[in-house]
Amino acid sequence: MRVKLETRLLGANELIAHNNRTTFSSQGILVINLMSSPGSGKTTILEKTILRLADKIKMVVIEGDLYTDQDAQRIEQQGVKVVQINTEGTCHLDAGMVNHAYQELLSEKPDLLFIENVGNLVCPAEFDLGEDLRVVVISVPEGNDKITKYPLVFQRADAVLVNKIDLLPFTDFDVTKVQKDIGLINPKTKIFLVSARNGDGLEEWIAWLLEQIQAKKTTNRNLE
Repeated sequence: MRVKLETRLLGANELIAHNNRTTFSSQGILVINLMSSPGSGKTTILEKTILRLADKIKMVVIEGDLYTDQDAQRIEQQGVKVVQINTEGTCHLDAGMVNHAYQELLSEKPDLLFIENVGNLVCPAEFDLGEDLRVVVISVPEGNDKITKYPLVFQRADAVLVNKIDLLPFTDFDVTKVQKDIGLINPKTKIFLVSARNGDGLEEWIAWLLEQIQAKKTTNRNLE
């Protein structure tokens, strides 16, 4: 019975995700589902990304968290429109939550929508939100084993940001091993070595984002 229930839930989610994707595509919006474990620094990366893209594109954010709006407040201070989703204990966002939150952003007409998922490397991997790309953040202090322990989220990732590389001299984190592990399960994944704290590697990340935004706009024009 539990399997049937989970199947129905995922099936309903897929239908809403399809509708979300159709809506986003019709408006030419690139949508990124940003995932990580708690404490990896994904909100800081998002803040630094906003600052670097502020004069180039229009961006909005849907912020997922269990109970608070602390991260949403941080993002709002960067000058972008943000909508908070509190899941009240649920370990992931789903397509219905995103659909509801996006209604508050309809008038914004952004180029890029970031969905910052709840901090978790397990549950979010299962739920399609209607995004174009999935980006996963891991950090040096978390150790080398995240890819092999939580393979699904990395199998479905379009890009992985290895954050806090400024701490490499103080840990036994093995960058080569992590790159190899990711390559074995998802060789097409783009890997960025970054430090949100000091900015190392962020320019390559920003350039990649701009390429994805332009590719989405080009695709939409070709379909018109």
